[in-house]
Amino acid sequence: MAANLQGKFRFSIDRGGTFTDVYAEVPGEPGFKVVKLLSEDPANYDDAPREGIRRILEEYSDSGAIVDGEIDASQIEWIRMGTTVATNALLERKGAASALVITVGFGDVLQIGNQDRPNLFDLRVEKPELLYREVIEVKERLRLLRQGEKDQGEVLEGITGERFQVLAKPDLKALKPRLQNLLDRGISSLAVVFMHAYACPQHEQEVGKLALEMGFKQVSLSSQVIPMVKLVSRGDTTMVDSYLTPHIRDYLQSFKKGFRDNLQSTQLLFMQSDGGLSPAEDFSGSRAILSGPAGGVVGYAMTTYNRQTQKPVIGFDMGGTSTDVSRFGGEYDLTFETKTAGVRIQAPQLDIRTVAAGGGSRLFFDNGMFLVGPESAGAHPGPVCYRKNGYLTVTDANLILGRLQPEYFPKIFGDNEDQPLDYDESYRQMAKLTDDINNYYADTQRPQLTVEETALGFLEVAN
Repeated sequence: MAANLQGKFRFSIDRGGTFTDVYAEVPGEPGFKVVKLLSEDPANYDDAPREGIRRILEEYSDSGAIVDGEIDASQIEWIRMGTTVATNALLERKGAASALVITVGFGDVLQIGNQDRPNLFDLRVEKPELLYREVIEVKERLRLLRQGEKDQGEVLEGITGERFQVLAKPDLKALKPRLQNLLDRGISSLAVVFMHAYACPQHEQEVGKLALEMGFKQVSLSSQVIPMVKLVSRGDTTMVDSYLTPHIRDYLQSFKKGFRDNLQSTQLLFMQSDGGLSPAEDFSGSRAILSGPAGGVVGYAMTTYNRQTQKPVIGFDMGGTSTDVSRFGGEYDLTFETKTAGVRIQAPQLDIRTVAAGGGSRLFFDNGMFLVGPESAGAHPGPVCYRKNGYLTVTDANLILGRLQPEYFPKIFGDNEDQPLDYDESYRQMAKLTDDINNYYADTQRPQLTVEETALGFLEVAN
């Protein structure tokens, strides 16, 4: 169906862990178009957001929008995307091989952390996982000069006008072979965190320039990522940035490859953790953790909050992998220190609480207990009902109990992506699990469970 184009297409995309939703404003057409796809479906497409754009352009655009499999982006005004790419990479520890470059004497400061003990009497204290593979300590040190104090040797001026005496300057000649050793072993991402760099960044900048000249793909300077006091928080956040930013850039490059001009003529924006939009070239790892959920908060805040009554609104977003809960009472609630996937981050983020229970959370029966998650079936292979030889999940339990209606669910499953949810296979697998449960309790007085009772039991555990 060719439209009488009077403008350009606009795409808003939410790429979750299980589903990708593409909302399109079609020029010359009333209303809008929505496409829902599995976030991962290797048998049918490489990238879900790009596939959604392609399908809408094929349906509504004039001929020539798709040439040799590439999309003509000249018909697109902008693409705005919220994505869990960074979150998933952090959860699954699939970031870049990274190293930490820090002031001498502080090589273990991120490992020591802030001595926080959430459970005071817990005998087993689990420390946050470290993202770096190696630490390089650099002999550099600055000292803040007091007002009126005379200069002693080399003095640098800080970004706020303060003066710092140079006690030790980085020896770049000595540092170069140590950095080259990292490159030789495949570590191409650096986090540079010096003691007083939040106020006086010159030493970090010198090391950063050297590393880029040597061929490091990512160099995150704490003075650029989060120029704030507190070495531990600043170091943690800079480390996350160097660990995740290469992963994000790889995704951006693969996404752009499907467009004829690599989106040179199209505005590509990404949702950040604080609810703001960022140009693709400025989208970094430390500000991308809550990219997906943040879009939901902004959306319901703009559409459901009543300015007259000023009654707060609760946001509940149950996805395939996790459930996100938030609140809006007229202003966005921001938090500046968070812990995500076992990693401390100091950066502005919307205050969103995440629970590892979603539609794709897997169901287990172990030692007489019903267990839900935290493992997720994801989009590939997904739940049993997705027709990809997946696992029993919360979604299957909802389907069996009639809480999911296949006729109202997108028919995007099967080899040709045109089949509904597979109720029969979900029921068969749940019946098999029910038999195992009943056999476990065969020697007790406990009554036998039905398939529906088993499904309801798992949902009660999830809730």
